[in-house]
Amino acid sequence: MNDSFIFKMRFLLRSRSVPVTFLRRFSYKDIKHATDGFSRVIGTSSHGASYKARFQNGRVAVVKEIHLIDHQDDDSFYREVQLLGRLHHRHIVALDGFSVGRKRFLVFENVENGSLKEHLNDPLKTPLDWRIRLKIAVGVAAALEYLHFFCDPPVYHVSISSSTIMLDENYNAKLSDVGLLGSGSSDHVMARRTSNCNGQVYGNIMYELGLLILELITGQSSDKTGTDLSQWIEESCFPTSIYNMIDPDLGNNYDSRELKGLLAVARFCIKSADEPNSFTPQIYRYLQKKVSIHMT
Repeated sequence: MNDSFIFKMRFLLRSRSVPVTFLRRFSYKDIKHATDGFSRVIGTSSHGASYKARFQNGRVAVVKEIHLIDHQDDDSFYREVQLLGRLHHRHIVALDGFSVGRKRFLVFENVENGSLKEHLNDPLKTPLDWRIRLKIAVGVAAALEYLHFFCDPPVYHVSISSSTIMLDENYNAKLSDVGLLGSGSSDHVMARRTSNCNGQVYGNIMYELGLLILELITGQSSDKTGTDLSQWIEESCFPTSIYNMIDPDLGNNYDSRELKGLLAVARFCIKSADEPNSFTPQIYRYLQKKVSIHMT
């Protein structure tokens, strides 16, 4: 099979989103050369390493290696390609291609500004201002609305954290951990129909969204203080300590009304974590209304 072959998908899942029928198939040699012999490692997970890649045409991309576990086979990998290939949303990292053979790889668009976690935790990065943080929260909620209510079947296998939220050149948020094989959250599943989705899946996503919002407000990593943050937001006295928890990088450069609106969303998400089917399109609309941001 020719290395530059444009692979036509063998199956198409029905979707209300526009389906993608063609994806670039890369050879193992292409991937190895683009990653400088797999030396440009930018991250690792249980499914394999991720690499920064530069292909011969100058295109920069992110390559994720996929290790299949015992009950998975090549069909599992092709289903992953089908799933990701049909997703089209400004707040989801796009799949550009894949590679099969000696190893399996997924090739994603490169997102210029790296992860949200880097911008919140790296003192060498320019701090994110209040408006950007609001825009990130709304963008993530918009992506979840798309995955849950505009994909058929809906997609629930997604991990939300500051390390999986990427920022483009305009600081728009993009989910980078969506899919059956590559997600770092093993508790999430893809459901064929909304009515069959376990409430715990909704709960996990709601909880992660709530923590992400709190991380945007406080600048504290949810990896280390997630439980503390969720306990704080559920305490009856939390309103009196709000201003002590705000990220010092923000100073006084935020809108108090918007802050309270964002905290109300975070509190709702965390308190609703155990309620089935609690994530609805209204959360996205509520976020837009509370923080006065209208996505275009």
